Amino acid sequence: MKKVLVVGAGFSGAVVARELAEFGCKVRVIDEREHVGGNCHTQRDTDTDIMVHTYGPHIFNTSIARVWEYVNKYGEWMPYVNRVKAAISSGVYSLPINLHTINQFFKTNLNPTEAQKYIASIASKKYPSPANFEEQALSMIGEELYEAFFKEYTKKQWGCLPTALSASILKRLPVRFDYNDNYYNSIWQAIPKEGYTKIVENILHHENVAVQLNSAYEQDTNSQYDLVIYTGPIDRYFDHCFGKLGYRTVYWEKHYGRGDIQGTAVINYTSSAPLFTRVHEHKHFAPWETHDSSVVFTEFSKETSSGDIPYYPKRLPHDMEILAKYQQEAAKQDKVRFVGRLATYRYLNMDAIISEALNFSDSAKLMLS
Repeated sequence: MKKVLVVGAGFSGAVVARELAEFGCKVRVIDEREHVGGNCHTQRDTDTDIMVHTYGPHIFNTSIARVWEYVNKYGEWMPYVNRVKAAISSGVYSLPINLHTINQFFKTNLNPTEAQKYIASIASKKYPSPANFEEQALSMIGEELYEAFFKEYTKKQWGCLPTALSASILKRLPVRFDYNDNYYNSIWQAIPKEGYTKIVENILHHENVAVQLNSAYEQDTNSQYDLVIYTGPIDRYFDHCFGKLGYRTVYWEKHYGRGDIQGTAVINYTSSAPLFTRVHEHKHFAPWETHDSSVVFTEFSKETSSGDIPYYPKRLPHDMEILAKYQQEAAKQDKVRFVGRLATYRYLNMDAIISEALNFSDSAKLMLS
């Protein structure tokens, strides 16, 4: 049997491990944390029994049939529509920006056609090819909406001026001219009934898979395996020899209360004050459950330092220069392959992670044949 080492027990590592185990490989999965699931880890709060998204909220959404069919093999998924709210000085609004947001913000009663014309009239014409986040926002929605919902929030979240960020970040967020306040456009949107960690545990449950937690990766063990799949940070693999890639990380203040504290799962705080970016009330991520108490996480964003978990790749120009050097070194590796968001230094949704892991597994099977 071919021997495979998978470094990391998040979705990328788990999917590859399962696929290669079913192919007939002997797979060892290691993770430095005490649980599987990576940043998608969920667990019951000991005081309230509420399922908590330990590292921040994750709402699974996809239009990729293969991915949806795959995850449904490993647990029950409950339909869930993500309806994000934004709190600014004048009130609470729906995101992404939609007809309700527009009419509420401008105190109008526009129909879809009128709203589309109005937004086009206030959108900036200065940037036919927006070069950064701010230019993209001004070109899409104009100055007032940009300053109310994105400018200060972006500074808090990313720790830099919006002009330093890629225009592609905002392109992911639609502007709608109807009353649809569903944050996503994906065909399938859901949260696992028993949490994401249970899904990953089920994926890893195979006689050819051995999982070791609280285990650090040592490169000198590579020689013991026919293939090594590395899903950790690519700069860490090379001991940061070209420098560290830039990430933002997040942390939370935890609060308890009775009843329903904020009335929804997520509220974004888009002004410069308060300093936090979002508030999550976790009971609302499982509306099929009933809880008398509640647990709330207030989220703060900061630059990643030693010991922090990297969340959001900044991908500023100097980051991309460093990344190119690491990618050149990665291409020289004989039996090591780099898979997933950290190993490729990209922000990826869960469905993209799973899709890429399945596609990689297809090619790995040919490699190991």
